[in-house]
Amino acid sequence: MAVTSQRTGTEADGTVPMTHRQIMEALSGLLIGMFVAILSSTIISNALPQIITDLGGGQSAYTWVVTAALLSMTATTPLWGKLADLVSKKLLVQIALLIWMAGSVLAGLAGSTGTLIACRVVQGIGVGGLSALAQIIMAAMIAPRERGRYSGYLGATFAIATVGGPLLGGVITDTEWLGWRWCFYVGVPFALLALVVLQKTLRLPVVKRDVKVDWAGATLISAAVSLLLIWVTFAGDNYAWVSWQTFAMLGGTALLTAVFLYVESRAGEPIIPLRLFRNRTISLASAASLFVGVAMFAGTVFFSQYFQLARGLSPTMSGVATIPMIAGLFLSSTVSGKLITRTGRWKGWLLAGGMLTTAGLGLLGTIRHDTPYWHTALFMAVLGLGIGMTMQNLVLCTQNQVTAADLGAASSVVTFFRSLGGAIGVSALGAILGTRVTGYVEDGLRALGPEGAAAGQSATAGGGIPDLDLVPEPVRSVLESAYGNGVADVFLYSAPFALLALVVTAFIKEVPLKSRTVAGDTESESAPEPAGTPAGTTTG
Repeated sequence: MAVTSQRTGTEADGTVPMTHRQIMEALSGLLIGMFVAILSSTIISNALPQIITDLGGGQSAYTWVVTAALLSMTATTPLWGKLADLVSKKLLVQIALLIWMAGSVLAGLAGSTGTLIACRVVQGIGVGGLSALAQIIMAAMIAPRERGRYSGYLGATFAIATVGGPLLGGVITDTEWLGWRWCFYVGVPFALLALVVLQKTLRLPVVKRDVKVDWAGATLISAAVSLLLIWVTFAGDNYAWVSWQTFAMLGGTALLTAVFLYVESRAGEPIIPLRLFRNRTISLASAASLFVGVAMFAGTVFFSQYFQLARGLSPTMSGVATIPMIAGLFLSSTVSGKLITRTGRWKGWLLAGGMLTTAGLGLLGTIRHDTPYWHTALFMAVLGLGIGMTMQNLVLCTQNQVTAADLGAASSVVTFFRSLGGAIGVSALGAILGTRVTGYVEDGLRALGPEGAAAGQSATAGGGIPDLDLVPEPVRSVLESAYGNGVADVFLYSAPFALLALVVTAFIKEVPLKSRTVAGDTESESAPEPAGTPAGTTTG
């Protein structure tokens, strides 16, 4: 993790602190950049079925379009933090925006799923930079006592992009003179605006420090995760689950992980400081975040396939149909956050969130293509309420357990495992969905008799995601039923992971939240430095 000065940038170099107006001007460019970064992850959710159909891809391509960006974002976020100690933070955030724009433009021009996946990797690198640098730049601009009032703007930006992205993507996809390619182009003008605003308004001292970037650790963890994702994506389709390919890939993953742990144990400033896991809360919260990531991304990635391929909705209406889940997430995260701040107690919310998440996924495991919408909406709302209570509060309880010296590193570790769980979950569940849908389609076509089966084979040839508008009625019903059952199976298989998160959370010891005042920060500064941290520096 990056190592930064304990003081803010204005305090560190003795300059006059920024006024509220100066902070808001600089923050506006940062928020625009964050908005387009988050939007790029949500805007394609309802466009993906159409994108993959037009590019002739299958279920594995569908999941890799999502997974590729998650993987590159997860792997590069710690590196951006390290680089923030070596060069100008302003220059880095502008580079991240340029990388994101390049990936977006190229993704919009993609003529195949392979090209699109490669471009999504580039986008993910940019998103990783924007996500990491937003908090670092805020810490450099704003004193700890005042930082809370401005953090709310980041939260609002996240909420708007999360809620508005799927709807905007659906509208763009359904608009004949635009089309899905504009889902990638639409954020580019805003990113250009962010570049201009940041250039004119962001003034930060460049405080350089001799920091060694753990390139070996970053490479090894990326390779281990990538190999695991490749295995779960293609196992059961390109080769059997029990095969020499499986043993080779799992063995390679285990070897890369072992080498990674060895390298991290000897690195001066590792990507993931292993000493943090001596803290029971960090270990348990990381494990819970890994499982929560599976449940969280299952709820956001596969609903678009359910509503468009099982229920025949347009991309726009598919976005509208998922509002109950987003509303539940927004409501529970807001209300629980306020009540936790007021009372200082958080564990009850985590346990309630785990129970609701498990219940929501279990209920969604019962849906079919003809389930009344209000049932599905209620189940989605339950899932959203659970995720909203769980996701950020796992980070909160971790931050409360460490000194200021380890605040950034501990937070990043929990976030890393959530992203990792999401990447693995999307890949594995996407492979399961493809297998289950294929089985349901074969069973349905056999029930139609020889003539129906022949028509079905013609309509589903190539193994891609079907265009239901071009499929004859008997076969369309089979496909809708298959996707309804298949997506339900995915939710059902996700429920045990949410249950594991709940069980792990139950073992986390509740400690009342500390007051993050200037006095509290001062106390943290005087605390002994953790092992392996250079004097006068903190990981963040």
